[in-house]
Amino acid sequence: MRKLLANKSLIGLGLSLLFYAVIQITIVTGALDSYYQFNLIQIFIFIIMAVSLNLINGFTGQFSIGHAGFMAIGAYVSAIITTKLGLPFFLGIFAGAIVAAIVGFLIGLPTLRLKGDYLAIATLGFGEIIRVLFNNIEYVGGASGFSGITPLTNWTWTFFLTLFTVYFIRNFINSTHGRACISVREDEIAAETMGINTTKYKVMAFTIGAFFAGIGGALYAHQLMVITPVKFGFQLSIDFLVMVVLGGMGSISGSILAAVVLTILNAYLQSFAELRMILYAIVLIVVMLFRPQGLMGNKELSLRMFKRLGRGPKENGAAVNK
Repeated sequence: MRKLLANKSLIGLGLSLLFYAVIQITIVTGALDSYYQFNLIQIFIFIIMAVSLNLINGFTGQFSIGHAGFMAIGAYVSAIITTKLGLPFFLGIFAGAIVAAIVGFLIGLPTLRLKGDYLAIATLGFGEIIRVLFNNIEYVGGASGFSGITPLTNWTWTFFLTLFTVYFIRNFINSTHGRACISVREDEIAAETMGINTTKYKVMAFTIGAFFAGIGGALYAHQLMVITPVKFGFQLSIDFLVMVVLGGMGSISGSILAAVVLTILNAYLQSFAELRMILYAIVLIVVMLFRPQGLMGNKELSLRMFKRLGRGPKENGAAVNK
């Protein structure tokens, strides 16, 4: 079984590197213009954000709507490291991720004893506190924003950090710690009865999710070059939540798919902000009515899934009967 999983991982890694090489060639040759490069990088940043939030909401069963707060911490801390202190980009990314993880740990300890709506309200409050805090710190520009950030985010940085995020979280979910997080989602009382420290694993998932949100924030800041607190408001957290719900709570493939679809849709609707919000609302209503588990549910994309689709319903039924 382990050998099969290792082979699948190697195949997936090989295809990912091939995809990277193809895109890199189109960038170097000028076949992919700056507009499409910008949106491609945005897609991959939002994949990091959606997958990291899915670890908290989908796999561990917590209801966090303050993920943009951790993204803001990563963005501002990394920008301070590179722009104010003149240190290398990788140190800025690492510092932003570590600070976001520490804050996630400190916030998670008291708030993750709450459940459901109470936890949602607490994380919403945290996100707003972070936004207001940066809004009043003149060192980082206050309400007018942090400008002059060096544009260090590129396709290579974004691709490999996204790849690292997806593989790390996937391996974490397949580990004993990940299984413990899933047991918390399925039945917290039963998990506690079996001796699982539910608070420990909820805080662990929250801290890891915050760490990767910090990475996403660092990439985001060094792509936009100007960041303002209003960019990390409640609406951005809702965008990430929509990606997780649409893709499927508990599906990494679903989060990736939803991040791609919604980021492309968002890019085409930039001139129609009101229409974008209406469309988001319609998408959520339709998903909740006709497929409440999301596009992928808790399943992952695989060759077996495509083979089943190719056989058709009759052949699938015959295979089940056998």
